Amino acid sequence: MLSWDEFDKEDGADAAVAGNTTAQVADMNIDKLDQVGGAAAVEARAIAADDSAAVARAKAALDQLDIAEGLAELEGASARVAVDEKRMINCRADLNQLVPFKYDWAWQKYLDGCANHWMPQEVNMNADIALWKSTDGLTDDERRIVMRNLGFFSTADSLVANNLVLAVYRLITNPECRQYILRQAFEEAIHTHAYQYCIESLGMDEGAIFNMYHEIPSVAKKAAWGLKYTRSISDPTFNTGTVETDKELLRNLIAYYCVLEGIFFYCGFTQILSMGRRNKMTGVAEQFQYILRDESMHLNFGIDVINQIKIENPHLWDAAMKDEATQMILEGTQLEIEYARDTMPRGVLGMNAAMMEDYLKFIANRRLTQIGLKEEYPGTTNPFPWMSEIMDLKKEKNFFETRVIEYQTGGALSWD
Repeated sequence: MLSWDEFDKEDGADAAVAGNTTAQVADMNIDKLDQVGGAAAVEARAIAADDSAAVARAKAALDQLDIAEGLAELEGASARVAVDEKRMINCRADLNQLVPFKYDWAWQKYLDGCANHWMPQEVNMNADIALWKSTDGLTDDERRIVMRNLGFFSTADSLVANNLVLAVYRLITNPECRQYILRQAFEEAIHTHAYQYCIESLGMDEGAIFNMYHEIPSVAKKAAWGLKYTRSISDPTFNTGTVETDKELLRNLIAYYCVLEGIFFYCGFTQILSMGRRNKMTGVAEQFQYILRDESMHLNFGIDVINQIKIENPHLWDAAMKDEATQMILEGTQLEIEYARDTMPRGVLGMNAAMMEDYLKFIANRRLTQIGLKEEYPGTTNPFPWMSEIMDLKKEKNFFETRVIEYQTGGALSWD
């Protein structure tokens, strides 16, 4: 068996050569090391007598590799990136150079997202399963709310993830923002996993739940509304760079961040979290609480992106675009009001459709002012202040007091 001592033993000739080489390397400065290292790399490319035909072909092919190919398309890509060169869209600096940061808020949100990591399997669903199977555990209204919301959200987060991965990531030209978008895309996958976990745990009809987005009108309308803002920018040939295409991307960001995640989620989340406050479906509610935390961060990130694009491209934010953004948010609010009436035809869980309409108008005012537009529902107040408490809570305590929350990265790993 070999020991480390044997590796230290060298015959005299080898030791002398090694000693000379070490001395020579020690005398080299950084520039000299670069020269020697580069020459050694080139030498490694030489085809040796014992190389197989496949290895020889691989080495020969790399001789034809042009490292400058394509760089002409990116102005300044061969130079180090300065902070001032970074932009949200249409940036010509190298997208692979993460630092120096320009948008510290994006990097901080990425770090916060990583710190809030969770997985659906961590949530105990036993009480929910027993309650769902009980003949008198939930009212028909409550069961309908659970099924409707799992049906919508199981599709909605997939729509968001597809939009991020297939369109937004490619078109946002800032690396620290892209870093957060990658994190958000992963979180959307966790959310879809969470809905599936709830559906499977409760033994629901998976076909009925996952097909609501084109079978139930109030669900289908919301999905269709979001999809129409994805069609053009998800085309692989779509590129920003003109006023119209830049506006098209801006419309997409407003649709997905301000409306889909900023309005369409709020009726369902309020309904499910209200059940949790009444000690019903606490496992589902706990997962919705974690998802709401994530979505709140997604929303804040999206608002920052939209506003930064406006700052860097003020010509995009003209009167027509402002009016269009207002209409988008109002259309989304109307669709969510209709969804609220469909899911709550009568009072349930200490709320009713009229109260939910007030809440959605309050949320719409928030979305409008967050991107610099005026309120369209003046005087509207929040009938559910406890929703703000849930979003504002940090990691110390679960709102439903089911367990102390300790998110942990890699918590599911086992080294046995």
